[in-house]
Amino acid sequence: MRIGFGYDSHVFDAARPLRLGGVTIPDAPGLRGHSDADVLIHALVDALYGAAALGDIGSHFPDSDPRWAGADSVQFLRAAVADVRAAGYAVGNVDATVICERPKLRPHIDAIRARLAEELGVDVSGVSVKGKTNEGMDAVGEGKGIAVHCVALLVPL
Repeated sequence: MRIGFGYDSHVFDAARPLRLGGVTIPDAPGLRGHSDADVLIHALVDALYGAAALGDIGSHFPDSDPRWAGADSVQFLRAAVADVRAAGYAVGNVDATVICERPKLRPHIDAIRARLAEELGVDVSGVSVKGKTNEGMDAVGEGKGIAVHCVALLVPL
C-alpha cells in the first residue's frame, strides 16, 4: 500500500463559479487560479501523485502552459487516476478536509463524494469529504479563500 498527502489553497474570485470536487456550488464566489481552481481536486491529485511517487500536479499540468487556462480540473483527476493505474496501483480510499468559513459545505458533501467516487472508480464509501472552519484564524479564517488537506491510499492492482 502507498499513502499520499495533498494540499492546496486558493483565494476567492467573485467573477468565477465555485467548483469543489467537480461540483459547481451555486450562490458562492469562485476561486482564483489558472484552471477552474477546484482546490479539492487539486489537493486530491497531489495526494494521488504523491502516493505513487509521480511528482505533483504542477509537474503534470503547469500553470505556465496555456492549455490548462480555465481547464476543468476533473481532467487532471482522470489523468492522475490513469497514471496511478499505469504505475500498478488502484485507489483504495481518500479523505479530504475542506477548510473555509463560507460557503457551508454540508448541503453539497453527498454530491461531491458521489462525483469523486465516480471519477476515482471506487464506491462512495471510499471517499470522505469533511468541511471545517478555521475559527477566524489566518487568511482562510478571515474568509479570503479555501484550503484543502487530502490523504489518498493506493493499493496494488
